[in-house]
Amino acid sequence: MEIQHKNAELIPPGQQNWQGRPEWFFNREHTDTYEQWYEGRYKRAEVWQKKVMEQLVAGDGRIKTLLEFGCGTGRFTRWWKEIDIKATGGDISPLMLSQAIHLFDGDLVMADSHAMPFKDHTFDALAFITTFEYYKDPVQVIREAARVGKYGIAMGMMNRNSTKVVRRRVQQLFGKNPFYITATFYTPKTLQDIIHKALAGREYTITWSCTGLPSWFPVQQWGIPFGDFFGLYVQFNDVQ
Repeated sequence: MEIQHKNAELIPPGQQNWQGRPEWFFNREHTDTYEQWYEGRYKRAEVWQKKVMEQLVAGDGRIKTLLEFGCGTGRFTRWWKEIDIKATGGDISPLMLSQAIHLFDGDLVMADSHAMPFKDHTFDALAFITTFEYYKDPVQVIREAARVGKYGIAMGMMNRNSTKVVRRRVQQLFGKNPFYITATFYTPKTLQDIIHKALAGREYTITWSCTGLPSWFPVQQWGIPFGDFFGLYVQFNDVQ
């Protein structure tokens, strides 16, 4: 009798997609090297990204608990405790979470950010760090974040106003750098336009700051919408 062999892969090649399109975070060839990016050439960028996010979130003293969606391997999720915030991580990718579970000592959930499996105001805030760019319905995601996060929403974004965006698109034309094919790059202005649409009727304040500037530049963070990365915080003013 011939034995039939079944595909034992966690995500078969034909199913490496989400929202009806292929995504790099469902491809083990890419997810297995994710942590290495930050330990190598992106280490300096990570330091400044965290500085920006700390300034924005720590400015709202009400934030003690936080849900980070699109947490990946938990790179930033592990960091929040350094600024006295208890974090929970959420992600759609089992490949990412299979690493996060060994690296992060907090709670993790596998779910879609368009329909978060949490009650209203479960957390003080929601956070998205370089993941919001991949959502096909950003308005719905913001509304879900505002439902689950009581006091605010923190966003760390790859800035469209950056020379690196041009480089990434050129690389894609030559079949390289598959990580941003489905990404939508925002500027502080275009992101705020989406936030205003999603949060119509709410009372809130938005603050943001840019970083990701060349090492030789005289400043590494500023309030001008240019740089590889910007952090933005939506603080809700209509809740006690």
